[in-house]
Amino acid sequence: NFDNHVKHCSQLRDYLKDRIINEIPDTFVNGTMEHRHPGNLNVTFEYIEGEAILLLLNQFGISVSTGSACSSASLEPSHVLSALGVPVEMIHGTVRFTVGDFTTKEDIDYVVDNLKTVVAKLREISSVNSVKGW
Repeated sequence: NFDNHVKHCSQLRDYLKDRIINEIPDTFVNGTMEHRHPGNLNVTFEYIEGEAILLLLNQFGISVSTGSACSSASLEPSHVLSALGVPVEMIHGTVRFTVGDFTTKEDIDYVVDNLKTVVAKLREISSVNSVKGW
């Protein structure tokens, strides 16, 4: 039923959020955790492009989106993320994760384990990091 769907998705989304925020430095969630779709998590990864994360995660069979759901077909900075106060240079570092009824905790662990590798690799080669002295 719908209540079970909301509970399942919210719990997995929050588990995903906690692992990302606690295990990957310089990340933050866009928007409040209240009044959020139970299966949606939008995260900014500072110093790297969300599109690069998307491409590398795809090699592991992981599908994510960049920006916000409202602007996924556009290269323009998301008006939703702009309205939330996310600086333009960070909007391009956002990735949108979606969980659903068939998502498992093991799926989340697989995503985060590979995401940590991808983010570390991209930050290592990022020109932004070299400018900031990383």
